[in-house]
Amino acid sequence: MVTPAAKREAVAHLKAQLGLSERRACQIAGADRKMVRYQTQRAPDTALRGRLRDLANERRRFGYRRLFVLLRREGEPSGINRIYRLYSEEGLTVRKRKPMQNGFVESFNGRMRDEFLNETLFRNLDHARNLIAVWVTDYNTARPHSALGSQTPAGFALHLTTAIARPAARDESSARRAIAQPAPTGVNDHRAPLVAG
Repeated sequence: MVTPAAKREAVAHLKAQLGLSERRACQIAGADRKMVRYQTQRAPDTALRGRLRDLANERRRFGYRRLFVLLRREGEPSGINRIYRLYSEEGLTVRKRKPMQNGFVESFNGRMRDEFLNETLFRNLDHARNLIAVWVTDYNTARPHSALGSQTPAGFALHLTTAIARPAARDESSARRAIAQPAPTGVNDHRAPLVAG
């Protein structure tokens, strides 16, 4: 599908190079004259684009969804569709990687490798330990996790602990009930012993 921008460029080329009228150039390019004359009223998004690029450079393996969460935390009111459009226009798409074999292990290992190990140069063992501690703290307290509804593990654990600690109102529905119902009256629930043979 030819985009409106490409059609506008084609019309401009036909007018400049061949000296055609706008009406004739639009007929050849299959473009509507109103669309060719349209001037966008949209703001340039310069500041938002810059912040999106900065976040993408800080967290190179984050896709637009996690970058959207980080921007929303900073107070950015834009919706996810706008962030996705700017993310795509800036060429920030994350390249897909290796086939999955063990989801539970590879999920964490892949994130640690992509976001930390591939991005860091260690000077010595102490330096590595310090940076790993900082990354673990960030992973648990700042990084949004999609499996937790874009919460951090620390935030999710706090919410879960609060919910568990809240005293539950006891009523008849929460009282302990028998697992199996008693046998109806007149039904013999004694079984005859089996004879081995």
